[in-house]
Amino acid sequence: MANSAKVSANDPDSFVNTVLAREEPLPPFQWKNVLSEIQWISFLALTLTPLIALYGLLTCPLQPRTLAWAVAYYFLTGLGITGGYHRLWSHRAYTASAPLQAFLICMGSGAVQGSAHWWARGHRSHHRYTDTDLDPYGAHTGLAWAHMGWMVVKPRRKPGPVDTSDLKKNKFIQFQHKFYLPMILFWGFVFPTLVAGLGWGDWAGGYYFAGVARLVFVHHSTFCINSLAHYLGEASFDARHSPRDNFITALATIGEGYHNFHHEFPMDFRNAVRWYQYDPTKWFIWGMSKIGLASNLKIFPDNEVRKGRLAMQLREAHEQARQLEWARAAENLPVLTWDDFEAEAKTRPLVAIHGFIHDVSKFMDEHPGGRALIQTRIGRDATTAFEGGVYEHSNAAHNLLSMMRVGVLSGGYEPAKVWPAKTMRGSAMASSETPEATSASSSSESDLAELHEHVAPTRDLDGQGALRKRSGAGDGITSDSATYIPPGEAYRVVERRKLEDNVKVRNTRYGKLL
Repeated sequence: MANSAKVSANDPDSFVNTVLAREEPLPPFQWKNVLSEIQWISFLALTLTPLIALYGLLTCPLQPRTLAWAVAYYFLTGLGITGGYHRLWSHRAYTASAPLQAFLICMGSGAVQGSAHWWARGHRSHHRYTDTDLDPYGAHTGLAWAHMGWMVVKPRRKPGPVDTSDLKKNKFIQFQHKFYLPMILFWGFVFPTLVAGLGWGDWAGGYYFAGVARLVFVHHSTFCINSLAHYLGEASFDARHSPRDNFITALATIGEGYHNFHHEFPMDFRNAVRWYQYDPTKWFIWGMSKIGLASNLKIFPDNEVRKGRLAMQLREAHEQARQLEWARAAENLPVLTWDDFEAEAKTRPLVAIHGFIHDVSKFMDEHPGGRALIQTRIGRDATTAFEGGVYEHSNAAHNLLSMMRVGVLSGGYEPAKVWPAKTMRGSAMASSETPEATSASSSSESDLAELHEHVAPTRDLDGQGALRKRSGAGDGITSDSATYIPPGEAYRVVERRKLEDNVKVRNTRYGKLL
């Protein structure tokens, strides 16, 4: 895991701070010392090549075959960087056979970006110390510095320490490191010129366009990985550091633009994981594996990749949620008994739904179903009606209703009101084994309707419906032992915490409504 740029300067456990403390940086850059501050080899390579390419464009006709060769060689030398220097030798994302390594070391030399050993060593520091002063081209220092300033001006600090033992053991890397100058001259300029010259007689075009101009594009393609890939796009997997995923950057970098994914899963041979994302380097490596030149392609578990993406989606959703106004939580609302609720409902339009008390005074005239429907539910539990008894309301309606909360019912439900005259009839209805059941079965429909009217619609906290009765025939039912729940009212109710949780609301157990 790379160290954050925001590591505390006093954190004794930060390895970044440990290294920074024991190594003194160079003095700040001063224009009066500019000549001694410039890295002249890099400076000349990066400034003369565009000028030479421009001269060739103005003086040498561009032949179609030369243009095609320049584009092809751009991709070949670019793959030497992305598939060789980067994914193979910097990250060991796959295993390459000797022929493939030889090809990649030659194409990487043609990109003229330093030896593979130097390149991979610096890139490992970039990953380990991302966005810190030990990052050789950290984006926190600015876009221009990350793009190419770090190669033109002497860095103030050395790149952070990393393990390069495997690079020192690789014979291809060490051969190139030893013979770097002749290799870049041949593969960077001589080879592309020979192909165009011997192939169709365009010696000058081969040099200017397939050699120099192509090199300028390869340079800045790679530089965009260090700069634009840390500025443009989305943090799809982790937002702690600067790398970003961006399709435009991927186009400019031969598939290296999905940089947030890459920094999160650096040893994955892919930069892009979706089929429509542009990553020709991934397809090149995959193709090499199909013909036996590459193996052991490393792929991070898809389950963990999806976790990373989901984590960022949840974070984004959380940020959006913080910008919205939400209903008061149950623990922040006063608790009222049913009797207090009924008394309050006589002074203003209150409706109980799902254990919450709602003030609907500002909504009655805006109700799509009309004011009358709400008027009939004032002072009553309207949960059944709200959940489909009259109309099954939408998610938007639930959200809007929640904003009208002013209190919570004690217990979260309406207590039953069982009339003595109806108790025995209700008991008979519940048990066909008692003598009372026979008389109940002969009761008129009007009697049943009257029972339904006077026995209040209620909800059991345990979610069990139907009529409850004591054991034994003729025991009867009291308000403490039975409740009647209308058919279809078997929904889950809000489970209230202990009433003591609500003492903090206006310092009273049964507070006034909001």
